[in-house]
Amino acid sequence: MSNDLVSIIMPSYNCGRFVEETIRSVQAQTYQNWEIIFMDDCSKDDTIHKVSAMRDKDKRIHLYQNISNLGAAVSRNNALREARGRWIAFLDSDDLWEPEKLEHQIRFMEENGYSFSCTERDQINEESHPLNIYETGPDHIDKNGMFQYCWVGCLTVMYDANVVGLIQVADLKKNNDYAMWLKVIKKTDCHLLRECLAHYRVRKGSISHDSIYKLIKSHYDLFRIGERMNVLQSLFYTCQNLIFGMKKKLCYVKKNYIHE
Repeated sequence: MSNDLVSIIMPSYNCGRFVEETIRSVQAQTYQNWEIIFMDDCSKDDTIHKVSAMRDKDKRIHLYQNISNLGAAVSRNNALREARGRWIAFLDSDDLWEPEKLEHQIRFMEENGYSFSCTERDQINEESHPLNIYETGPDHIDKNGMFQYCWVGCLTVMYDANVVGLIQVADLKKNNDYAMWLKVIKKTDCHLLRECLAHYRVRKGSISHDSIYKLIKSHYDLFRIGERMNVLQSLFYTCQNLIFGMKKKLCYVKKNYIHE
């Protein structure tokens, strides 16, 4: 394991339209000691062709493919087993980073002795234009806080693998990134870097229209299957998530936000 290397976990499925821009946002980083662990989940578009062309020009990009369509949870698990870096970061293949993301986040963690951190983020549309929606969160999240709600965005997270070790999660179709943070938080608290360094892309059809039943079930499965809790514990934490989800919308999501 390299103590300076950042391993960027990048699962993908049918992101050919966006993946080049996403990878370029990594190549533009002011911190250049990184590797991309690109795990394709049997895309049916031109994702593989585009990533292969970029890999041929940049050997820091490592391209892997699942043997069949296995979902995001298994894709991240597989990618994490290939990671060689001390620092583990996550970026879905349609999202973007600011150029200083890695540099600022590593400095924040090293200067404060943190092993798990996240940053603020905003939202962009399919054309990479801002939607003027800004997401922040609590400065410090301990185990109790993380079980209350998933305060962090996947594309903003970084942790120290020397402290956390290898993380593998249950094969959940939803909330699989949250399942990962529940594993990490048992090893170390999470701290927020108050800078907007990541851009979450909202794609057409990506906003969930699930019924309240499906929403509740996905949270219940997270705790019942992912955390192997009993029925009462799973119901308790599911209710907590619904309550604190409303708190996030009220306290930590700013709409009509204009960057200065």
